[in-house]
Amino acid sequence: MTLLTSKTRTIPLGIVLARRRGVTRWVKYAWSAIAVVPGAGRADWKLMRDEEGVQEYHACTLPLDLHRADVEAYKVSLSMDPPSVFVVLRPSVDLDSPHDLFVQGVTASAYEAQDYLDSGEEQVEPVPMPEGLVALVRDFVDAHFRDEPFIKRQRDRQRVDLSEDGIGDARIRQTADVYRAPGAAKPKGRVQ
Repeated sequence: MTLLTSKTRTIPLGIVLARRRGVTRWVKYAWSAIAVVPGAGRADWKLMRDEEGVQEYHACTLPLDLHRADVEAYKVSLSMDPPSVFVVLRPSVDLDSPHDLFVQGVTASAYEAQDYLDSGEEQVEPVPMPEGLVALVRDFVDAHFRDEPFIKRQRDRQRVDLSEDGIGDARIRQTADVYRAPGAAKPKGRVQ
């Protein structure tokens, strides 16, 4: 089985984050993902550059997992301008951590990135894919994508209006027949 025809593919990606001073007094720093490095080695918040109040860190190296079931979402990511991968950042709960966030994951699936955005707990940063990664993801998509034709669902020909389910429940005692006119349900005799 070749690499392109296997069901999954894993590529190590180095995550590069930039830290800038916050704009308001409530936010000390603003973080953003600025690049990914395919095939990067292990890293633990290695400072790469410190210029004019902006620090760039090789925060970590995470696996980018490609699954053949998600090729439609990869096609969406490849069709973006520029083609992007998504870095998922989360606030750190570890008080001993020198940084106030950690990298939760990286994905090439635009649908998975949208799911993270919907939760509202994570910060999702689109990062342009390097050309080599674009070629690798495109080859994986081309090897596994199968266009499924639209098939219109046929309507059932069964008549559902013939059944009188839910009109009245025989197990529940009722004061009147549900089919009786409201005037016929009045008590006999005069009420004062």
